[in-house]
Amino acid sequence: MSASINNRILMLLENLPYPQDLRVRREAVALAAAGYRVSVICPAAQGQPRRETVNGVRVYRFSAPLSANGFLGYLWEYGYSMAASFVLSLVVFFSEGFDVVHAHNPPDTFVFIAAFYKLFGKRFVFDHHDLSPEMYCARFPSGSSPLVRHVLVLLEKLTCRLADHVIATNESYKNVEMQRDHVPESRVTIVRNGIELRRLRQAEPDRALRSKGKTIIGYVGVMGFQDGVDYLLRALSHLLRDLGRTDFYCVIIGTGDAWPSLKALAQELALGDYVWFTGFVSNEDLLSYLSAADICVDPDPSNPFNDRSTMVKMMEYMALGKPIVAFDLPEHRFTAQDAALYATPNDERAFAGALAQLMDDPRRREILASFGRRRIETELAWDYSIPKLLEVYRTVLSRPEETKQAAASGARIEHQLQPQPQLQFQPLPPTRAANYEQGDPT
Repeated sequence: MSASINNRILMLLENLPYPQDLRVRREAVALAAAGYRVSVICPAAQGQPRRETVNGVRVYRFSAPLSANGFLGYLWEYGYSMAASFVLSLVVFFSEGFDVVHAHNPPDTFVFIAAFYKLFGKRFVFDHHDLSPEMYCARFPSGSSPLVRHVLVLLEKLTCRLADHVIATNESYKNVEMQRDHVPESRVTIVRNGIELRRLRQAEPDRALRSKGKTIIGYVGVMGFQDGVDYLLRALSHLLRDLGRTDFYCVIIGTGDAWPSLKALAQELALGDYVWFTGFVSNEDLLSYLSAADICVDPDPSNPFNDRSTMVKMMEYMALGKPIVAFDLPEHRFTAQDAALYATPNDERAFAGALAQLMDDPRRREILASFGRRRIETELAWDYSIPKLLEVYRTVLSRPEETKQAAASGARIEHQLQPQPQLQFQPLPPTRAANYEQGDPT
């Protein structure tokens, strides 16, 4: 094992491959640019090599387990992933070393790997992406086990208490960490998800969608059983049958565990002429479809998980200048503020009514879109989160003399990455004014 230089970070990731997990990629790249040496252990997507360096980040991959279904399936998935991650962590430990274990949940079982390395004086940073107990109950609302939830709470508490520092994605998560997990406020830092404005671009709206001559409604995201696309479909049924609106067409982009049942529900509701499930699409097609949308939607229903979670797709819609219809959830309100029209939580008829209001009011759509785009540019872009992330590592790692150069590099990078207020989107032509909107899970 090489001698410690106190700037080496080992990131543990199970939920997605790297660099497909956008939050992990943004954090890893920002830290590498600031002078840290970052390694990531994660599952491999099809065709990915077992080892490579991506934009200065060393990536070690293990064969991904089969997708889990049910409790026993999740036990196998997480058990296998923890064993594979630990073996690869030993490879990194003895080949190049690391000073910090940075674990991205879910799952919260990475705490056992971190605990092992704390015996060797390594620091532990917990990046709290999801509230695992609440997410479990949201995924299995009718079949969740109180015992399983209790175990998940205990794992979360153990993880938060063992961590030298906890990274929260928003104020709601910070409150949970302080109140339920009893973490002192001094050990919690909010590093919000954010949109990389430099990577976004307007695209030519999809001609087939625009040629329908209807209001185009857009949804993009993962379609798990907790993501509320079933609420959207029932709201569209109310829009069609109760409000007599036939002048809409909804494009639903993405896939997930609930995708087959959602397609069956759309057929049951006789929405075949009004809904298009695209499945997985390329980034180019995604931008083209969203550019054709007049209104974007986030139908996440109210529950203890969604109420506390920041949905990336909301910020994606805002960054692309889309007016939004969403249920009135606390974190939706914080994120979108006046960029969305809110419906009573879990009330599908109210959701349909909000859609009808925006369909009939192009001027209001423009106002919502403009506000959302401006809020991303001035407050919620990823550039605003980078200084907070670097602050965590200045807290966790005391820099010895040999890393002064890395610290200076980090300061320069932090200065360079400050948000650029002059960054603006060009307005669309008048014929498209009403058209102009991620996962993780979240």
